Amino acid sequence: MSNEVQLKVKDKFVSKYKAGFPQINKEAILNLDVLKDEGTIVSLVDEKNNFLGKGYYGRQNKGFGWILTQKETESIDQQFFVNKLRAAFDQRHAFYKDKDTTAFRVFNGEGDGIGGLTIEYYDGYYVINWYSHGIYCFKDLIIQSLTNLVDFKAIYEKKRFDVGGKYVEDDDFVSGERGQFPIIIKENGVNFAVYLNEGPMTGIFLDQRQVRKTIRDKYAKGKTVLNTFSYTGAFSVYAALGGAKETTSVDLANRSLPKTVEQFQANGIDENDHVIRVMDVFNYFKYAIKKNLSFDMVILDPPSFARSKKHTFSAAKDYVKLLEETIAITADKGIIVASTNSSGFGMDKFKGFIEKAFKNTNGQYKIIDTFSLPDDFKTIKQYKEGNYLKVVFIKKIK
Repeated sequence: MSNEVQLKVKDKFVSKYKAGFPQINKEAILNLDVLKDEGTIVSLVDEKNNFLGKGYYGRQNKGFGWILTQKETESIDQQFFVNKLRAAFDQRHAFYKDKDTTAFRVFNGEGDGIGGLTIEYYDGYYVINWYSHGIYCFKDLIIQSLTNLVDFKAIYEKKRFDVGGKYVEDDDFVSGERGQFPIIIKENGVNFAVYLNEGPMTGIFLDQRQVRKTIRDKYAKGKTVLNTFSYTGAFSVYAALGGAKETTSVDLANRSLPKTVEQFQANGIDENDHVIRVMDVFNYFKYAIKKNLSFDMVILDPPSFARSKKHTFSAAKDYVKLLEETIAITADKGIIVASTNSSGFGMDKFKGFIEKAFKNTNGQYKIIDTFSLPDDFKTIKQYKEGNYLKVVFIKKIK
């Protein structure tokens, strides 16, 4: 790590940083040219050199780093990281005690005081996610802090900062005893096979835990369910366990078929009673219209941005069109579970997409449930972008 540098904040952004905004943004800084090496400790000051905060330089999405403390004399050292991690783990005490859920997030970036870093727990295994070269420069201090605080089977890491636009494909193992994968974790009593050694994704997105439980417990019984952008079929598994008549899982990735079969089998579900299709979701909508298919429930959980050979999808630009196509194959009185993890807009705008889609299709609807991030994905009010998840259960009236 390089010597500390000073960043001057433009006057119009000073109040925002005083209020606790944690991200260092390009438009707020007068002298970004002083930043050279990621991992450099930076002090933010106003134009009169009054201290505002201290953090590090690290390129992540549109940000240039994160503020870690508003205390001028606080050092970013081993004890700093121990204190942050201990506080976060203490707040998840109830999660550690829950025998029905053995996988959850134990540290959530800026929500727990260190932007660019998340840590997840998978039944005794810990997975550290590094989101920039900058935070990765503190690797030794953070891993040492983690090992000082918890008992673990093993620690794995995911380097989620781009090198040439690609995930950093290194050996993900850090410490402990290498796992024999898959390991089986529980979520609300449901089994999932997860892999901590196969690149950036483990096989389950932990932020949808409450949504999946709601589908199983309240809405799935007796329903035909279409699960689009299905990944490893987690929503389909929950729907099946909730008594769905049949599920159809659709995803473009070839791996989705064996991965979905694996998740069904982990829960004693015969995959032959369900449909799994490897194809472009947008092509599937056309196929469903052609075959006069309709579903009692359609689950939409697309990535914020996706590209296939024939289609490019951006949640901000294309979600309305996606909803219009979904409405066309949803039965009257049916339910659409509309979800997005795009941090570029809030819940009000997302509900606006829903309103526009139904207006464009001359339909009527009622919102019957909404969700954002669960409690283990801690967020702060000063950084609304951190509360990225938006899920709306919509009943199609006609």
